[in-house]
Amino acid sequence: MADDPYVTLGVSKGASDDEVRRAFRKLAKELHPDISKGTEERFKQVTSAYEILGDPEKRKAFDRGEINARGEPRHSGYRQYARGARANAGAGAGPNGGFDEFGFSDIFSDFFSGAARGGARSSNFSARGQDVRYTLEVDFLEAALGATKRVTLPSGGTLDLNVPAGVGDLQVLRLKGKGQRGVGAGESGDALVEVRVRPHPFFRREGEDIMLEVPIGIDEAVLGAKVEVPTISGRVQITVPKGTSSGRVFRLRGKGIKPSGKQEAGDQLVTVRIVLPEKIDDTLAYFFSEWRQKNSYDPGRK
Repeated sequence: MADDPYVTLGVSKGASDDEVRRAFRKLAKELHPDISKGTEERFKQVTSAYEILGDPEKRKAFDRGEINARGEPRHSGYRQYARGARANAGAGAGPNGGFDEFGFSDIFSDFFSGAARGGARSSNFSARGQDVRYTLEVDFLEAALGATKRVTLPSGGTLDLNVPAGVGDLQVLRLKGKGQRGVGAGESGDALVEVRVRPHPFFRREGEDIMLEVPIGIDEAVLGAKVEVPTISGRVQITVPKGTSSGRVFRLRGKGIKPSGKQEAGDQLVTVRIVLPEKIDDTLAYFFSEWRQKNSYDPGRK
């Protein structure tokens, strides 16, 4: 095995990550045992080199002289890092012994499947299929209450996706095994669906609470009133007491978001805003003129 992974892959030490990846992809296609005979040892060397240079931390460690071309520590100061790296690789490794960490399934999937269709000889090589990503737009109420949406998969098939109640904007849902097919005995990848929630005309979400502004008339604010307000589960009435100021907040407990799996829902916070008539008639103007002459109330100088 060559002592320098840069030499093995045929790239310079200043090569970018993309250049390293392209070099490995080219060599892997040429040397894969299922495509070319007698190249197994050379393929192992190229793969080993990419395990070093395809991992930014291992590449830095090699450049500093802390590990050799096999990924082994050159001195005791690096042993702790190496043990941790091996433990992490083992914990996250898939059926190909950690190949996904370096994107091997992505690199192999585009040519290995073609080779299989062409009748290339069988191999024990396997790789997990690549995950696929796409977005799904839902309405505010669909995200709040949950919904079933029909999704078109990258393969062209369709799937009825259960959008859980309380899903948040930009939250990612994972569809196990709905990504690209694996190589050999490798399992299929997953489909990662990013949910985008459309804004609502008057509801606004903050955590598990829903915020709402409701207009009330000046007479309702002064005399008090029963005011009907919308919630995500239907309309309810709130009692506006006499002398309610604009900006007062009323809390409707349990009328907010209840995410799937949680016992309690959030609240709905209703802020009232006093809205004057578009036209002030003579009667209303005269009343307040008389009232102002007899009262010295000034909300700015309490």
